[in-house]
Amino acid sequence: MGMIRTSCLALLLLAPPCLLASLPARATLLAVDGDARSPDRARLLYRESHLIRQDGDRPLERLVLYRCPDGRAFARKRIDYRPSALAPDFELVDARGHREGLRREGGRVLVWSGDDAPRALPAPGAPLVADAGFDEYLRRHWTAATSGRPQRIAFAVPAYGRSLSFKVRGQPPRDAAGPHRFELRLDGVLGRLAPAIRVEYDDQRRLRRFVGLTNIRDARGDQVEAEIVFAGSPRAADPASWQAASGTPLAACALGG
Repeated sequence: MGMIRTSCLALLLLAPPCLLASLPARATLLAVDGDARSPDRARLLYRESHLIRQDGDRPLERLVLYRCPDGRAFARKRIDYRPSALAPDFELVDARGHREGLRREGGRVLVWSGDDAPRALPAPGAPLVADAGFDEYLRRHWTAATSGRPQRIAFAVPAYGRSLSFKVRGQPPRDAAGPHRFELRLDGVLGRLAPAIRVEYDDQRRLRRFVGLTNIRDARGDQVEAEIVFAGSPRAADPASWQAASGTPLAACALGG
């Protein structure tokens, strides 16, 4: 987020056979795509394709492939929700030179960014949320989040090696068919100065629009500010698409080029 040099919404690489064998027999694979445009909507910056493996409504894993407008894949993110739905293990690898992530080891939650060594997160004073776990936080706390009363969370920020206190505030739809809007803003004095992240959900509690700083970097290493629109509904995906996305070569390319 401009005030935060860090990180979203994956998964582990192609899971080994022993892990795949442990997945629920009724696990399904869904796909959804988003277009990230410049804040003025004038330029397509990149596209992101999500594959979500879930058991009923419970997410298990997510794999995200990021592509430049010319179609070349430049980054991949793997998310594993099984340790925690709200603060899942994740790793983002960008062929242009950036990586960051979160994992659990020896009872500790570790975060890292770039070439820095992993650092243990201090115990937060609010529910710990990380990356795409924010999406699950809203789904699971929908009533409280849509009440208009601010909800506090501790959002893991790998670039800072710690979590930061944020406030989540929802707004009711302006009309019966309108979207549910939420704002994520730093708590305290910084919240008055730093830009907020805004998201919109439909009545099915599906993310439709994201506006704010992403965890994708520009050529200078700064977080990209974008409007990401997820126009279509999740669709069934061929299981082979997971392997294909896991093995797609990554290459440096120009965002918005």
